[in-house]
Amino acid sequence: MNSEKQVTPKRTVREVQGLSTLLLWPLGILMHLWGRTLQFTFEDPKIQEVLENQEKPTVILLWHNRLFLAAEIYRRFRNKREVFGMVSASKDGAWLSAFFRMMGIGAVRGSRHYRGTQALRGLLDKIKEGHDVAVTPDGSRGPCYEMKPGALLIARTAKSPILLLSPNPKNSWRLKSWDRFYLPKPFSTVEIQCQWLTSLADAEISKEKAEGAAKLKEMMDRLTVDRGTM
Repeated sequence: MNSEKQVTPKRTVREVQGLSTLLLWPLGILMHLWGRTLQFTFEDPKIQEVLENQEKPTVILLWHNRLFLAAEIYRRFRNKREVFGMVSASKDGAWLSAFFRMMGIGAVRGSRHYRGTQALRGLLDKIKEGHDVAVTPDGSRGPCYEMKPGALLIARTAKSPILLLSPNPKNSWRLKSWDRFYLPKPFSTVEIQCQWLTSLADAEISKEKAEGAAKLKEMMDRLTVDRGTM
């Protein structure tokens, strides 16, 4: 019988560095050019005013299947502050983190499966430093449009304004992923819907996790319009 104590391999935050980042440049250039062809519209001019309100560091909630549009929206309407999002500490997350940096979005590494507490603290630190934080409340694995308690925890702990954001492409392709990810067709129109919450308390969001998450989901659902083809 082997009496030696087994040692669990230490997990680390994976990074993409050096020449490997060059592999992302063609995709980054394509994304920049693609995004610039899109036309963003607002049903009411006041909605654009809400989106462009950058008086305070803000927690932004955006469904995962609309992430393609995040960088271009930020470049056009919210470029007075840097924005950071949570990205997995895994190898796949390393590539996504490097790509986000290329697109002008910072990354705090971690997930609910690994380094979740450190990542939460990292996001809160970014808000204290004066930056925005973007959260996909249905996470990286879904289910689609499910408001997970983690998003509510970040919004409540940060004690900062919350921006509910839903860009709704009018002409797009939908991937066969768990969230049917949106790829808006080049030169197409994207209607932006959003809602500003000064605080969760002012919006009468319950402190009880399930009830509070359900109320936020209800608000997000009112802003969300599904279109597009597979």
